[in-house]
Amino acid sequence: MDIDPDEVFRDDDDPENEFYQERDATKEMLVYLVDASPKMLSTTCPSDDQKDVSHFEIAVCSIAQSLKTQIINRSYDEVAICFFNTREKKNLQDLNGVYVFNVPEREDLDRPTARLIKEFDRIEESFDKQIGSKYGILPGTRDNSLYNALWAAQAILRKGSAKTADKRILLFTNEDDPFGNMKGVTKMDMMRTTLQRAKDAQDLGISIELLPLSRPDDDFNMSIFYAELLGLEGNDLAEFKALVGERFEDMKDQLRKRIFRKRKVRRINFIIAGGISIELNTYALVRPTNPGAITWLDSVTNLPLKADRSFFCSDTGALLQEPPKLFQTYKNENIMFSANELSEIKRVSTGHLRLLGFKPLSCLKDYHNLRPSTFVFPSDEEVIGSTCIFIALHRSMLRLKRFAVAFYGSSTHPQLVALVAQDEIVSASGQIEPPGMHMIYLPYSDDIRPVEELHTDTNPMAPRATEDQIKSASSLVKRVDLKNFSVCQFANPALQRHYAVLQALALDEDEMPDTKDETLPDEEGLARPGIVKALEEFKLSVYGENFEQENDSMDNEKTSEASKKRKAIAENATKEYANYDWLDLADNGKLKELTVVELKYYLSRHNLPVTGKKEALISRILTHMGK
Repeated sequence: MDIDPDEVFRDDDDPENEFYQERDATKEMLVYLVDASPKMLSTTCPSDDQKDVSHFEIAVCSIAQSLKTQIINRSYDEVAICFFNTREKKNLQDLNGVYVFNVPEREDLDRPTARLIKEFDRIEESFDKQIGSKYGILPGTRDNSLYNALWAAQAILRKGSAKTADKRILLFTNEDDPFGNMKGVTKMDMMRTTLQRAKDAQDLGISIELLPLSRPDDDFNMSIFYAELLGLEGNDLAEFKALVGERFEDMKDQLRKRIFRKRKVRRINFIIAGGISIELNTYALVRPTNPGAITWLDSVTNLPLKADRSFFCSDTGALLQEPPKLFQTYKNENIMFSANELSEIKRVSTGHLRLLGFKPLSCLKDYHNLRPSTFVFPSDEEVIGSTCIFIALHRSMLRLKRFAVAFYGSSTHPQLVALVAQDEIVSASGQIEPPGMHMIYLPYSDDIRPVEELHTDTNPMAPRATEDQIKSASSLVKRVDLKNFSVCQFANPALQRHYAVLQALALDEDEMPDTKDETLPDEEGLARPGIVKALEEFKLSVYGENFEQENDSMDNEKTSEASKKRKAIAENATKEYANYDWLDLADNGKLKELTVVELKYYLSRHNLPVTGKKEALISRILTHMGK
């Protein structure tokens, strides 16, 4: 097989997409654990539309919305839905009071499907009949439904390794004292065994999170039991209470957009000097969002198709079992290459990060940032002591106001990068920005192009803004400036509609989900008196007092010119109309011999529409004649 030099030495992947092509090293495995006790079904609170809904309905609605957005946000994550305090039981361990909800042809822990979402949306209609609600912790019995639920969830999460998956249990309940009906030694024993079950799950790398549901007049008391189960105390407990409402709103109001979670993307070695090498984890922070790739499906089974390529001999037509040989002609001789040799030829670097030196932060300009930066953080998983060395380097760079210049490159795109240290930012509600370094990709010399001058004319009489105009423009900009702006505040409306259409098709929904266009101007905000005043002052300073009157006169002139043009066309059509015997042309079928311009004479004469193709014009004329 002949080698095309451009094909051999081209970049196999676009460096802009390196975080897409190598999927996150970890995915999330999540079990929704929903309390189905009678208290969850009877306790009501007002919703956004002022209707009273039960805590159970709130939990189910939030999970359903999360499942719909998960297919877009985190399509490779796996979920399971488990109810506890139920009348019926359905789980692998045959534990009382635990019901694992699922649909056919799907494992208990798997990626969400359209059928799962559709049937879970209707769970409230069939819940009493198929599953039922019952207190699972009653006096005189040893049944402990919360213990059983944690056990069942832990068993579901046995799938996969804790090193390659983030495993979580998300618990919904409005009962802050699950053992309130018990007394004495029995209650203490149940609490102890349940806490031990939770600790066993956490030791296996499973994190347990709680979304407590409270009524407006009855706060959820974490201190009774759940604070100890989650290991919260002091400031951590206060921060948890402050963030509960925000987390719950996030679950209900998730947007249809790709979310790149702050998970480890890849691990790299940072070679410093003298053989010293530390280990770093890299994280993708901001990436552009694009619609998902097209997946081709089999027309019969509806399963994804897998592309398979085979090579056949052009002479015999036989299937080639061995990979084809590659060659390049050089001086009338074919030089053979193996796949491994080509790989070595194209390998420019080993992919490590190598420190070259340090420069003052003033040398780093805004336009040096070619694309979104990568956040790096140390790891002691394989190289012990990486964190200590990284902290020493980090503190020195902050103190001396320096950034590090390093060589970093994949096999196809080696380049220089700047490592900029970021200090930790903490507020009363917790950590805002973590300590670490941003790896900024520096440009090559040909990546920086001179800015073209806006005014190429060197005429000194070019208009310049006056001091008054500059002052009024500055005042207007300050008025409409967005406070604490972030790119995450606005969603792409085209992508929102794209995913809404996909959702409607997948779930056979009759109505299209509403999509809110957050990029439209804020008419209410722009109508504030301060902004209106600043806008009027700007218009007055730039265009003068008679600007609107001049515009009106110009509009009137344009209108009069258009009317004159239409009148001239009508007069010409009337004049030309008289030159034809239209009835004779229609009776003998000779209208089709006329040109479009000639047909329009008749239509303009009788004030009929003149748009459309020739056949449409002829049909319109015949209809008007009654033929």
